[in-house]
Amino acid sequence: MTADKDRYRTLTTAAVLLVAAIAAAISFVHIESLAVRYGQPLLAAYLLPVSIDGTVAVSSLAMLRAARLNLSAPWLARTMLLLAVAATLASNLAYGLPHGVPGALLSGWPAVAFVGSAEVAISMSRKRSPRTAHDRPAKADSPPDTKRPPKRPRTRTARPDSEAVVREALTADPAMSTGQIAAMTGVSDRTVRRVKARLNGAAA
Repeated sequence: MTADKDRYRTLTTAAVLLVAAIAAAISFVHIESLAVRYGQPLLAAYLLPVSIDGTVAVSSLAMLRAARLNLSAPWLARTMLLLAVAATLASNLAYGLPHGVPGALLSGWPAVAFVGSAEVAISMSRKRSPRTAHDRPAKADSPPDTKRPPKRPRTRTARPDSEAVVREALTADPAMSTGQIAAMTGVSDRTVRRVKARLNGAAA
């Protein structure tokens, strides 16, 4: 697909350049002859068509660059293009006017062809064909869901009342030390001392 687009763009550019070269050559001859007819020096007669058609080329290139960058055409480039097109068209028509309307139209056609080809190239650069579903890159298969399932709340088994266990141990043997009660019941020494303190306070 990319190769076809590049080939199409190359052919379009070559066609526009060919039409531009033909139009520039014919327009040069017409304007140079017209300038000599109206008393311009030879050097001025040679430079006038270069300045007019050169303005057309420069303005067209500026508008083409803006179109490729997807920007609006500069107002100065568009204004100078219109003035240069009007000048070259008028000069070419005036050259063929002594031969009647057919001669004037025939002389003015190269300028019209060049401007039309340049506008076609600019519009083609600005408008982009919409991408179809086949042109769009295929999305990579989404990886399998690696998210871990939510953890289930752990159900804590009810532990026996440590205070009751310590009380039972003290009831069975009041002379047992704190370490012995803790080792026998699996309760911490701190818990045993707290229970003893409560019992002693209740007894007092």
